[in-house]
Amino acid sequence: MSLKELSSLASPLTESQVTQLQQLAAQLSPLQQAWVSGYLAASAGVAAQTTAQVQPGNTLTILYGSQTGNSRSIASQLAQQARANGYAVNLSAMGEYNVRSLKQEQLLVVIVSTQGEGDAPDDAIELHKFLASKRAPKLEHLHYAVLALGDSSYEFFCQTGKDFDERLAALGAKPLLPRVDCDVDYQQLSEQWQQQLLVAVQPHLQTSAQVVSIDSVKPANTASGYSKQQPYEADILLSQKITGRDSTKDTRHIEIDLGESGIQYQPGDALGVYFSNYAALVDELLSSLQLDGNSAVMLQDRALSLRQALLDEKELTQLYPGLVQFWAQHCGSDELQAIADDREQSRLFIRHHQLADLQRLYPITNVDAQQLIDVLRPITPRLYSIASSQSEVDTEVHLTVGLVQEVRDGIPRYGAASGFLARAEEGQKLRVYVEANKHFRLPTDPATPVIMIGPGTGVAPFRAFMQQRAAQGASGDSWLFFGNPHFEQDFLYQTEWQQYLKTGQLSRISLAFSRDQQQKIYVQQRIREQGEALWQWLQRGAHLYLCGDAERMAKDVQQALVDVVVAYGGLDAEAATEYLENLRQQGRFLKDVY
Repeated sequence: MSLKELSSLASPLTESQVTQLQQLAAQLSPLQQAWVSGYLAASAGVAAQTTAQVQPGNTLTILYGSQTGNSRSIASQLAQQARANGYAVNLSAMGEYNVRSLKQEQLLVVIVSTQGEGDAPDDAIELHKFLASKRAPKLEHLHYAVLALGDSSYEFFCQTGKDFDERLAALGAKPLLPRVDCDVDYQQLSEQWQQQLLVAVQPHLQTSAQVVSIDSVKPANTASGYSKQQPYEADILLSQKITGRDSTKDTRHIEIDLGESGIQYQPGDALGVYFSNYAALVDELLSSLQLDGNSAVMLQDRALSLRQALLDEKELTQLYPGLVQFWAQHCGSDELQAIADDREQSRLFIRHHQLADLQRLYPITNVDAQQLIDVLRPITPRLYSIASSQSEVDTEVHLTVGLVQEVRDGIPRYGAASGFLARAEEGQKLRVYVEANKHFRLPTDPATPVIMIGPGTGVAPFRAFMQQRAAQGASGDSWLFFGNPHFEQDFLYQTEWQQYLKTGQLSRISLAFSRDQQQKIYVQQRIREQGEALWQWLQRGAHLYLCGDAERMAKDVQQALVDVVVAYGGLDAEAATEYLENLRQQGRFLKDVY
């Protein structure tokens, strides 16, 4: 039947669509027409599979709670392997999972990270709370497995995964495998666990010729093909200090060219940055350890020089408990051994020392090159909030980076990634990828008011927000709270904010320069001072955003917001806290803290 004959029949297509189809068909060869026919048939099949309802008892449900993408990546890898084995898989972010479905599950896999001091990642908060509540059902029919991700440098290592494991067991569920707690270098342990799990689920699942799955995971940058595992090699266009000559801070504006990569990002996303260690730091370590940088070492299946491994492959600025314990055993110091054996002392020592400090304070010379490489953790990329919108900068991506620096016993020490970016020159290469952050997005309606709280480098994503809203011609009001030590030295992107105010795209700005007067003033004080207006903005539907330091600033701002709700909302402290929690659940109070 020809397209002309087809168009004369009753058709679900409009007349315009039939015309477009005829025009396309006229341009295609027979081979191309056959390909399009197959493509449409396959698309219809995929749509039918996606809409099909999988019976939970016949599936392996994999839930992930991820803040930086690691749990999501592992979950996706596991799902792919399970499907290759013929299993039906339901793969979902915890935040998109209906907790009421839990009582119907028979096979559940939980892959979850832990944030900061034992906090659940944003995706996992609702499920975590549900399992801990009285509403959680009995789960005697459920078999489960938990993979926990964390950082042993923190006191509550893998705490969220431990919580899930304990609660599922308390509700009657039976473990398929013992819980596995992964540190920062999780790849090998994770892969072993995945293989063990695929064996453990075999008695509980039947293979199917046609695997049906509900999959909410959309890997970042599928169009470009670049990811954490396959980063893009970009060019640095600019690394410019944007704090004044007399500032106590060194904050850099970094511009990076994404070239023809096709990488896309949204305001609120982060950029993962791989880096090389400071050459002077590597030389200092080689000298103090009395090791030859040309010595050959093995890294997995690769042979390379010790110096190259220390430059490009191993963490030198971040310690972890196992490394401190290793050093204590090799240096013979009772003092360091006491630190290593005490969790709190070890945690504090790790926070304030680098590997070079450890060697200077407790020197060892009885470790060979391969032992050193084996005990050091691999470099992990650092995530930086993106400070630009592609609507404004197209194929570039901008960052706002505070140089981490400290003088210890007269010796300057720098953060690995921030130091690398501060030293970067125009044209230098670096490997990058985009880490999507769907929990820190602008409102879908550009008429919605936004309140942005971002002291210091926490202002970065709000620069991206304003560029995006300006490009959209957003009509919604916007209000920025910004703070730093000194107005003249530390007002990041001052001219841009002033221009946004002049054009009316930024409705209001509240500034807190803590050292410009005798009594220190921080953003939380400005929040309390402007509390009545802030409450009115919330009452008319404003979205509230917070970005920056998690350890102190975020807690202080949270308390200030509670105080505002108490003062102007007529609620007590407990109800005010619940009010803010409800805003978070509604997607109106979003945090990007680190």
